[in-house]
Amino acid sequence: MKRVTLIPGDGIGPEIVNATLKVLDAIEVDIDWEVVNAGRKAYEEEGNPLPEDVIESIRRNKVALKGPLETPIGSGYRSVNVTLRRIFDLYAIIRPAKYIPGLPTRYTDIDLILIREGIEGLYVGAECSLDPYKHHSISIRYMSRDNCKRLISFAFRYAIAHNRKKITLAHKANILKETCGMLREEFLKEARKQDRILAEDMLIDSVVAELISRPSKFDVIVTSNMFGDILSGVIAGLIGTVGILPSANIGNEYAIFETAHGTAPDIAGKGIANPSAMILASAMLLEHIGLTEKANIIREAVKEVIKEGKYVTLDIASKLGTTPVSTSKMAERIAEIARQKLEES
Repeated sequence: MKRVTLIPGDGIGPEIVNATLKVLDAIEVDIDWEVVNAGRKAYEEEGNPLPEDVIESIRRNKVALKGPLETPIGSGYRSVNVTLRRIFDLYAIIRPAKYIPGLPTRYTDIDLILIREGIEGLYVGAECSLDPYKHHSISIRYMSRDNCKRLISFAFRYAIAHNRKKITLAHKANILKETCGMLREEFLKEARKQDRILAEDMLIDSVVAELISRPSKFDVIVTSNMFGDILSGVIAGLIGTVGILPSANIGNEYAIFETAHGTAPDIAGKGIANPSAMILASAMLLEHIGLTEKANIIREAVKEVIKEGKYVTLDIASKLGTTPVSTSKMAERIAEIARQKLEES
């Protein structure tokens, strides 16, 4: 039995995590969950949004499934997500975006993977005010060549392992000549070694324009931290809702799986949050620990339920013009389909 750290999260986190556990139970996943709390709940109870027991649990288990955690805007404690990535050296963030039949979108041919750098760039949080009145502030965009090199190497390996045909670097090396320039140098070096995949580099503004007008042009996109964060929102919009976009934080030793979306406090506790991204994140976790067949069962079950359109939450039902169901009901339907597929396999 594999032991995995489970962090329920803030806002809608506990609801979508519980929904995910229903699906995993339905296909008899042999995981022993070690439940620990981080984020707002931990801060209120312990005065620390990232208690030591959370860190120790992930160190022991190497793998975690995490609900979204609250990050105060403008003040308060630093992002727990960013801190976890830095503690466990999770330098590659993987976000697969794929069109699901039945979900109204402008494009039906989207099947791309975004690989975002996870521990450097502007998200190191090296910033300060330049005067006591805070009229002038500065942020430092830190990037290292070693990290650029391993990110690019990872991206090429991941693309090839998943039978992708092309990889695109999104950068701004015409302006940010040192940081983006260094990332581009490492990309071009790696591209010259490869003959199994087409490699191209593009300015980030051109990537955004092409994503919106012709997303099928892209297969795998690799980019720096903040650019990747922004592109995540773009691709979520392209596939119809951020509620179906999962995320994996990968390092050489540790991995944390989560949604690409936040805590959605405005709908927390109402039982209307879409659990799909969390469920699909659990599929990425299963694939990571070698349970690829069950991971694919989950993905197919989510796809079928959305295509069916009868047991979907408000964010999808509003696009279909159907009556929405609760988070729990959608998860139960996904679990039912997944159980059937397991029996048939």
